[in-house]
Amino acid sequence: MSWIKEGELNFLERIAANILKAGPMPKHVAFIMDGNRRFARKKNMDRQEGHTQGFNKLAETLRWCKHLDIQEVTVYAFSIENFKRTKDEVDGLMELAKQKFLRLLEEMDNLKKHEVCIRVLGDLNMLPLDLQQIIAKAVVATKHHNNDISELLLSECLYSNNSPNPDLLIRTSGEVRLSDFLLWQTSHSCVVFQSVLWPEYTFWNLCEAIIQYQLNHKSIQKARDLYQDQQVLQQLEADRACVAELHQGNGKPSDSKQQQEAVQHYTACREERVQDFLQELKHKRDLFFTNLSSQAVST
Repeated sequence: MSWIKEGELNFLERIAANILKAGPMPKHVAFIMDGNRRFARKKNMDRQEGHTQGFNKLAETLRWCKHLDIQEVTVYAFSIENFKRTKDEVDGLMELAKQKFLRLLEEMDNLKKHEVCIRVLGDLNMLPLDLQQIIAKAVVATKHHNNDISELLLSECLYSNNSPNPDLLIRTSGEVRLSDFLLWQTSHSCVVFQSVLWPEYTFWNLCEAIIQYQLNHKSIQKARDLYQDQQVLQQLEADRACVAELHQGNGKPSDSKQQQEAVQHYTACREERVQDFLQELKHKRDLFFTNLSSQAVST
């Protein structure tokens, strides 16, 4: 199945989508796609088929998100804990991922048409080398289709540094936990837990989650604004403290104007150092994916 399913919403879905879009809409939605194995047991099918159905549901969900003007989707696909599953299941998941990323590489024209940018979060070194190379090729091939920039240094250093924090995080299957998924990034997000198993997820489940986001939008935005204001004040106080420490023993600036100029100069120098660091970090990340991608081409 294609990563991006073509097709329009049906009549009722279009009405619901238009109603929802009259209110505040999440620009970035994260999914913990839980319930594939329980779905397989429920339907008396092989576990691998459950995971395949889970991918098919992801493709369908991406189509819904496109029609709802949701610009970014992050999914929790595989965790370190999942390596503890049986070898057959882990090997099957790796093979499924390989097949789907190879399919993605065959759909470059469609990805370019929809301006889709693929980013992979996490430690790729834990995956088989051939899968790493295929993923890297997809990342490199689509990296210019979008370009979001985060502001905080710590956020810039995370794997998700090129994405805005999720507005909405959805976990399916009835589990009420985050499993260490995007903990920093979702500290001011609307979190919705739904009982439906992931392969059975529907457009209406997504609408329900978006309504929960809209009902809580004002309080979430207020908390985000307050947090950002606090970050600005904390950084200003830290800069002032550093200036005072630098001038200790050399005499403090004589008046408030000189003090302000000293703080502004220090802040500008700090920002320059931060940007240099981030550029070097970005270069190393890009080089990692480029090298992996070139290995995939050569083999």
